[in-house]
Amino acid sequence: MVQGVEIDDDNCLIDCNPATGEVIARVSCATLEMVGESVTTAQEASQTWAQTPLEERIGLLKKACQALEKIVDPELTNLITQEMGKPIAEARAEAEEAADKSEFLDLIEAANRDEVYGDDNGESKSVVVRDPFGVVAVMCPWNFPAGEIPFLILPALAAGNTVVVKPSEVTPLTGKLTVETMASVLPHGVLQVIQGDGKVGGWLVEDSNVAMVAMTGSTAVGKEIMSKCAPSLKRLVLELGGKDPMVVFADADLEQAAKDAVENSLSNTGQVCCSIERIYVDQQVQEEFQQKIVGIAQTYKVGNGADESVTVGPLVSKTQRDRVANQVDIAVEDGAKILYQSEIPSSNSTNDAADTTTTTTTANSSNYYPITVLTDLRQDMEIQRVETFGPVVALSTFDGSESEAIRLANDSEYGLSSYVYSTDLGKAARVARQIRSGQVGINCYSIAHAKMECPWVGHKGSGFGCHSGTDGFRQFSVPKSLVFK
Repeated sequence: MVQGVEIDDDNCLIDCNPATGEVIARVSCATLEMVGESVTTAQEASQTWAQTPLEERIGLLKKACQALEKIVDPELTNLITQEMGKPIAEARAEAEEAADKSEFLDLIEAANRDEVYGDDNGESKSVVVRDPFGVVAVMCPWNFPAGEIPFLILPALAAGNTVVVKPSEVTPLTGKLTVETMASVLPHGVLQVIQGDGKVGGWLVEDSNVAMVAMTGSTAVGKEIMSKCAPSLKRLVLELGGKDPMVVFADADLEQAAKDAVENSLSNTGQVCCSIERIYVDQQVQEEFQQKIVGIAQTYKVGNGADESVTVGPLVSKTQRDRVANQVDIAVEDGAKILYQSEIPSSNSTNDAADTTTTTTTANSSNYYPITVLTDLRQDMEIQRVETFGPVVALSTFDGSESEAIRLANDSEYGLSSYVYSTDLGKAARVARQIRSGQVGINCYSIAHAKMECPWVGHKGSGFGCHSGTDGFRQFSVPKSLVFK
């Protein structure tokens, strides 16, 4: 999603704290020549790195993660909160997970081992080996500025590729610290970082010596990258946006469903690709469920993420805050009802929290937006069609039938994650199997409970390829069959 990051006359990104508006740093953007030099260095390093035995590469990558672990708290944790506003507890969890990748690397190693079919006693034997592509360009998102980097670079590096990372222009320092810390224990040129906006990313993607692009970000940017990669048929892994539905049947554990609905609509201030953004509740239990939602939402606190008591931080930028406010305002004008809006820090002016008819888009140096619970949403509203990426709990009803639940869940251009809540597990599984999304949580938030072996994949506009699980790990290399007779 476009965040409106400013670049000054010296070609520097102006990196601001979204909670205060204060300038953290001015970060120099790479020139076209600098991008080319980084890619050339990576290409030269790839010759040796690709010939390094798999087990040795894995060992070095584990050391890279151990190096990252040493700066998790407070350095990396505080920087995440400072640059993108994430509540400090969530930032700490992200930093810890980014470094804790030993088991992840074991699975990557297993996925890249040679596979032998037949044996020496038979007429023939085939061995499937895996060849790296060469230089992989990795484009990282701002919403998990440290956590997403290992998910993309580790399978690429383990497969024998070298990597050039462009962090989001919104969180350049977090990306730089993460990449350079990991690169410090790897051979020269194997892992590098460059800084810049979309123009710099375009140069990197289009460089003739880049063989593959792996990116986490918006669907719109994913389409741009695909178009730039098409002429030379570069390989792609794109983890893109979502408009994730949650179906709540009348027989669900409503207390648990409401808790999960609020938590996973508001986590990271709603700025998560697999946030719950469309909640369809059986009309029979609408009133009860709405009351539970509001009661839980009222326990959350909006404020500066550096405050340990805060559970919802600012949005990452004014552009993003205004986008969320505009979606809510249009929905209310079109008939939606605000059941609840929280208070926000006094540095932002806002309407009385008890006023459930209007919201505010008053501009100032911080990017807070109130926790908002909406109901009476229709399927044709923009807020039901377009990614919100904000602290909004969006409720609508359905008739309670499996067919209508499936229809509504699938009525989207996206297909990243979905959620089905029912105590009838047979029914829940039937519905889940017919929803077109990469992962479906049954009575749970899937990303929090999925086994590490599961791929992370999107259907429709939510992705191209995948980057986790055996299927995902193997997308960073190409299989080659050695056939013996």
